Amino acid sequence: MRKALKIAFLVLAGAVVVIQFFRPTFSNPPIVPGQAIEESMNVPADVQMVLARSCNDCHSNKTAHPWYTQIAPVSWWLSDHITEGRGELNFSEWNTYSAKKKAHKLEEICEHIESGAMPLSSYLWVHGDAALTPDQSRMLCDWAKAERAKIAVE
Repeated sequence: MRKALKIAFLVLAGAVVVIQFFRPTFSNPPIVPGQAIEESMNVPADVQMVLARSCNDCHSNKTAHPWYTQIAPVSWWLSDHITEGRGELNFSEWNTYSAKKKAHKLEEICEHIESGAMPLSSYLWVHGDAALTPDQSRMLCDWAKAERAKIAVE
């Protein structure tokens, strides 16, 4: 029994070492002048602060990559989350969206915040400061609704 446990431990330890050689690349795409949300919309400083703290790691090209992004398999999971987040909404590429898509994304921002779907609970495990207070949630929704109302959608 002890020999089997030793072998299992060595195999597991070896696998952990081997998977470290298969890491995703963590880099931020360039931010193209004129494409970021703050360049075409009114984003007050308090809204900008909340977006930066609670949203930008997954929804912009300004992702902060902490030390644990270098450890597999966590690195694979984080890479997937960031890719999915940017694919759904990227504040750094906001001005590449059509007016209709912008209006829809602003509506979704509020829906996801009000439902508690965002920020992700798994993100909050490590980034507790990204949790939104009720006042911050209301502020973001009010801002998103006001900006959505300014968009002329065909």
